[in-house]
Amino acid sequence: MYTRKILFTALIFSLLVTACNKSEKILSLSRSVPEAEGVSSGDILAFLNAVENSKNELHSFMFLRHGKVIAEGWWNPYRSDLKHTLYSTSKSFTSTAAGFAVSDKLLSVNDRVVSFFPEYLPDTVSSYLSELTVKDLLTMSVGQSSDATFISVRDSNWIRGFLAHPIVYEPGTKFLYNSLATYMVSAIVQRVTGQKIIDYLYPRLFEPLGIEEMDWETDPMGINTGGWGLRLKTEDMAKFGQLYLQKGMWNGKQILPEKWIEEATSKKIEQAPDAPQSAKDSSDWLQGYCYQFWRSRHNAYRADGAYGQFIIIMPDQDAVIAITSETPDMQNEINLVWKYLLPAMKKDKLPANNKMNDTLKQKLSSLALPVHEKTANFTIASQISERMYNLDTNEKKIDAVTFKFTNDICQLAMRTDTGTYNFSFGSGNWQYGQTSMPGPYLLSEAIANRLGLPPFQVAGSYYWQNDNTLVLSLRYIESPHTETIICRFEDNKVSLEIQDSFFYGRGSLIIKGAVL
Repeated sequence: MYTRKILFTALIFSLLVTACNKSEKILSLSRSVPEAEGVSSGDILAFLNAVENSKNELHSFMFLRHGKVIAEGWWNPYRSDLKHTLYSTSKSFTSTAAGFAVSDKLLSVNDRVVSFFPEYLPDTVSSYLSELTVKDLLTMSVGQSSDATFISVRDSNWIRGFLAHPIVYEPGTKFLYNSLATYMVSAIVQRVTGQKIIDYLYPRLFEPLGIEEMDWETDPMGINTGGWGLRLKTEDMAKFGQLYLQKGMWNGKQILPEKWIEEATSKKIEQAPDAPQSAKDSSDWLQGYCYQFWRSRHNAYRADGAYGQFIIIMPDQDAVIAITSETPDMQNEINLVWKYLLPAMKKDKLPANNKMNDTLKQKLSSLALPVHEKTANFTIASQISERMYNLDTNEKKIDAVTFKFTNDICQLAMRTDTGTYNFSFGSGNWQYGQTSMPGPYLLSEAIANRLGLPPFQVAGSYYWQNDNTLVLSLRYIESPHTETIICRFEDNKVSLEIQDSFFYGRGSLIIKGAVL
């Protein structure tokens, strides 16, 4: 009897392990080596070297061929288990939510926008506004002369702000990039489904693809921002691209209609029809716009976010590339893909090249962003440690700072009008932590508390530039951005120079203070 119990228990355990392994296999992408999928390891290595010699700061990279991951890497302190702010790559997920709503017969792209929000319409509804359709929102052809995002998000009712913004061109005839138009798609999907799009997408998209722990910013009315604000892991981005490459099929099940995929990724409008052909030939932003996807050169298309967040889908090559980064030149970043990775993909398998593949693996596993070498703490470190410096009035609303040095760790406390925030910085290494203090994000002034998001993950390092200058580097490692704080000490005074990385040298904030 006892023996039978043991055997029965072992059988149940074996079945559970098998089920878990099967589930893991389904939810995770398969891995392979480049040559087995017709790609040269050496060419991928050349791409990585070119990236490091360019002005582009990549944070992660994943390359899929024939549905299998053949190269993946994260530049320390970024990691595979961390989400990353997608910025406008979020738009393609909003478009997908609209696709599911169309499939569920809750929505048509020809529906009039005014029909969804009669309570928020302006006193006078123009003929152009009355004609505006969901399709016009999806194709960025609203007809407004400017994107009202930065104005409208300062109000508590973004829908009302969008509808009040004048439409001066016939809808559907003129392209203008318009993030608030995407927000309106999110609002419409929520209106017809009764759910935020992140919740509506969960059983339809995220759960089947094994995407977990995602989050998405909301507006003050509890609507996902749509045009930005989604955060996913790099592998989640790659899965999304692979789903589109497979025309909506996932693990043998059609989770999004193929007809919608084809409609959503085909050119609907030209961005600049009068641009010279030479400009079109060299730009991935002049190939046509779809339903919140961009057409690209080489018959590819992509989800595209500020500072270089890309999901590039290449049907002709049966490939997907996912990248997170911070770059001042997104075209240059894509050019590296076309220069090194596009020609690397061959029709047939390549002979095994174990030596080069090992070199590539070593390169991918050792990727890291520069961190300044460890420096000795000058005498001033002990003099300023635990002193509180009261600061002059400033736009970041930081009214006091305190520094503390212990065992090669600098601890910084920042007091603002919303509380005191503590950060740790390592000497010659990264110290990890989290904070709810608003960081350097686009639109952060408009949505200072980042509605819908948990505390931010950060990594900090420091070094002494000279005997009275301390340099702090604070990376918001679930975003593209970094804050550099240069602290200059003199007697009982301090000067803080705060640089946000995405301003790319266009100035910094100087805050002065003193010990009282």
